[in-house]
Amino acid sequence: MRSDLPVSGRQIDIVAAARRLAPQIVAAREEAEQMRQTPATLARALADAGLYQMFLPRSVGGMEVTPLVAFEAIEELSKADGSVGWCAMIASDVAMITGWLPTETLRKMVGSPADFRAAGSLRPQGKAWPVDGGYRVKGQWNFASGIMNANWLYCPTVVMDGEKPQLTPAGTPKVRAMWLPIKEARIIDTWQTIGLRGTGSHDFIVDDAFVPEDRSCFIAEPPVEKGALYNQRLFLVALWVTTAGNALGIARGAIDTFVDIALRDASTQSTALLRDRPYVQSRVGTAEAILNAARAYVVHAVDAAWQAVCDGDRDPSRKIADARLAITHAIHEAVRAVDIVFHAAGTNAIYTRNPLERHFRDVHVVVQHNSAFPAHYETAGKVLMGLKPTDPGW
Repeated sequence: MRSDLPVSGRQIDIVAAARRLAPQIVAAREEAEQMRQTPATLARALADAGLYQMFLPRSVGGMEVTPLVAFEAIEELSKADGSVGWCAMIASDVAMITGWLPTETLRKMVGSPADFRAAGSLRPQGKAWPVDGGYRVKGQWNFASGIMNANWLYCPTVVMDGEKPQLTPAGTPKVRAMWLPIKEARIIDTWQTIGLRGTGSHDFIVDDAFVPEDRSCFIAEPPVEKGALYNQRLFLVALWVTTAGNALGIARGAIDTFVDIALRDASTQSTALLRDRPYVQSRVGTAEAILNAARAYVVHAVDAAWQAVCDGDRDPSRKIADARLAITHAIHEAVRAVDIVFHAAGTNAIYTRNPLERHFRDVHVVVQHNSAFPAHYETAGKVLMGLKPTDPGW
């Protein structure tokens, strides 16, 4: 069975729920832009639908959806608003990392029914000192998207020995992630950006909080959960295909918005509708082809990598490299598609009252994410030519 197709009623429901919420998301866009966060009422609706915890393990009441189901759900949300899709993406990605926590510990964290709204950072920006039963933690982390609506924080740290980091056998600082309830942190208002303004991706500070040992983990260790979603070889593919979904969803929203503009608007130099101009027709066709081709590559490559892991392929390296390449490529192609319709719209596109302007700003922030770094093209090329990559996750 193709893994990009829903495999259960619950997985079908999560994509349908994202579609149903689109009118509510569109209605809240201006408020979110001004507040620089998802409004609480909308955040509650997203949480109730399970869209903040799509990768939460089934063992604690989560959906544990396949990567391409989450991709499609994020894509649907991002058509309506890139910031809403981004926050659901980050929260679900962080939820996947709970697969490394003891099941009983996680069950206590999420409650029943499961309500897990996570924020955090992948960067080890804090310090943790071992104490009896756990760790004392201090630090400041950035880019905590969705933190204003979160109830748990993921906090990677460097484990300390007095004033110096503990070292691994390889001589590198020992890293371990801590999970803290939101009440243990102080949020610092830092999110003043050109795009994705509604994500509320502020900094947060933790000052000498205690974290019990069973609420810490390290993703380089074997996961507790045994499902394919938590397979270490597939980790970055599953984590970042949702970023591609966010970019492609924003691009789809941009093209749809431009078509709507073209059906009703002219320009300052001509009374002819944009839709009746050959240049505009060509630009729409080009953007559509770019977007659909990039999306098809993602679906095909991620499906192949997922199936390889599910089938127990001993060396899925080529398929994982292809999936990683497709993800990076899709994000850059989404930017290209948005740029095409933005410029085709002329001065119509520059007004903040026009949603196309927001799609343009948002997608140019998405492409700054690690998953879109141009260095990934180089690493994929190494794998495809039989060379050993130096970067992890390939």
